Parts: sequence; C-alpha cells; structure tokens
Amino acid sequence: MSEAALSRLKERFGAAILETSSFLGDDTAVVDAARWKEIALFLRDDSKLSFDMPIDLCGVDYPERLPRMEVVLHVYSTSLRHRLRMKARVGDDEMNGAEIDSLVPVWSGVEWLERETYDMSGVTFRGHPDLRRILMYPEFEGHPLRKDYAANRTQPLIPYRTEEEAGVPLEKLAPFGPDEGMSFGRRPHLPHSEN
Repeated sequence: MSEAALSRLKERFGAAILETSSFLGDDTAVVDAARWKEIALFLRDDSKLSFDMPIDLCGVDYPERLPRMEVVLHVYSTSLRHRLRMKARVGDDEMNGAEIDSLVPVWSGVEWLERETYDMSGVTFRGHPDLRRILMYPEFEGHPLRKDYAANRTQPLIPYRTEEEAGVPLEKLAPFGPDEGMSFGRRPHLPHSEN
C-alpha cells in the first residue's frame, strides 16, 4: 500500500518529490525541504493516505554530501495500516542552513523528537514551540551525533545549579535503590541449595 502512497505523492507534488524507493518494503520519499510541512499535511489529511501517527524523527549526517544533513520522518496510518519514510536534506558542509519547518502543528507528538534532533544533530526546526536541548545540558558544546564531533572531546564542567537557579526542588538521589536498576550487578551471592 505504501508504494501507492509514493505514487500519490509524485502525482500531487511532482518535482518536489526528489526521489522514491521501495527497498525491502521500506517505502521512502526524499522531498524538497521547502515543501516538507506542506507534504506532511497532505500525508496526514489525504483520505487515501491518512498517516495519523508519527513513529520517529531524526537527523542523519552525511558530511561528504551536500546538503549534508538528512532529516528523516517515519509515519504510520493506524486505519490503513501502512507506513512511509519521508526525508529532506538541509545544511551545507558547515551546517549553515540546516533548518526545516517544524511538524508540531501537523503532529503534536513530534515535539520532543524535533528537540532531540536539534540537540543531537544541530537541525533547527522553524516554528517549534520550545526548541532547546532535551538530552544534553544547556552549556553542552556541539552536537554529538554529527560525524565531525570528536568522540574524545572534553565538555566544560558545569557546577550543580542551586534550587533558586533551577526554579524547582533539586532532591538529588542516587541513581538506583538497592532493589532497582540492573539487579544482576547487585545480587548477593547465595549458595545453591540441593533439593
């Protein structure tokens, strides 16, 4: 069914659908980044497509290619039971212009996915209601999922914030209690009983 979705996209958007593929059942459309949001609205609203559930959104870095960053969206139709991958390419070799419209107005569930992609890959989502880091701390420098990020890079050490600075209580607890977490690492050694 998703191959039919690819045909429908090509019919409706023409040259804005840059490439399509259906390798091993993974139906993919590479779209013009300028029409990203418009195409997403069509995927959601067209009754023959009805993609009502975003599954994932991420960035993939190809530093040897221009545009360098690929924004990848996976969507699913719960009523028609088909899925589709949509990609758009943004950013030059220095990641200038790595911007694309936010899809939060289309599917509110992508809000945190876009924040993660911004945080880890450096893609800016225009119109996002709260675009800030979600996994790294605010002072973190760089974007760890970009291929040019040095794996051995040392980040600045940031002192703990006070409760006044954070604006919330900071009840710091150990990561796990004695009965939580990876229990195989904390099990007391018990002798085997012979029954």
